[in-house]
Amino acid sequence: RFGLAGPEPLILLCPGAEYGSAKRWPARHYAALAALILGEWPEARVALLGSARERTLATEIAALSGQDLRNLCGETGLDEAIALIAAADAIVSNDSGLMHVAAAFRRPQIAVFGSSDPRHTPPRSPQARIEWLQLACSPCFARECPLGHTDCLNRLTPAAVFDSLRLALRPQTERPPR
Repeated sequence: RFGLAGPEPLILLCPGAEYGSAKRWPARHYAALAALILGEWPEARVALLGSARERTLATEIAALSGQDLRNLCGETGLDEAIALIAAADAIVSNDSGLMHVAAAFRRPQIAVFGSSDPRHTPPRSPQARIEWLQLACSPCFARECPLGHTDCLNRLTPAAVFDSLRLALRPQTERPPR
């Protein structure tokens, strides 16, 4: 239905997090990550997945990236979102419900953590890689950064997440231990 079937890799970006902005990696970082992905794998299809409330965020990410990204936020029902995650070659998400769906399907994934703690709510999958800076102020478990800077997410670079994604996409036999 979404025209995403094909032999090219499908990489899903899930930029939302219902709990609050302290759990959402910045739009500019997702945009830069999309550009890195398509620079490395120009044949890949990159789609943004989330709820209708995240559609504006996904539109901003697509515009900032300068890339041909498919914005599916608000266009899928839960069953379709689950099917897309199950078919994806990789998923990059914040600590969110979609992160846990990707883990349940054991899809290669990068889980970005900011105000929450991956020691408490990790993606439970051997295919998951966690990006978390473990700053002194994190985890704070706040919806909005109480210090006003959200360094736990702002300082987590697109290059670091991309390097983690590269490792996640390597065949299992080539992966170094975590």
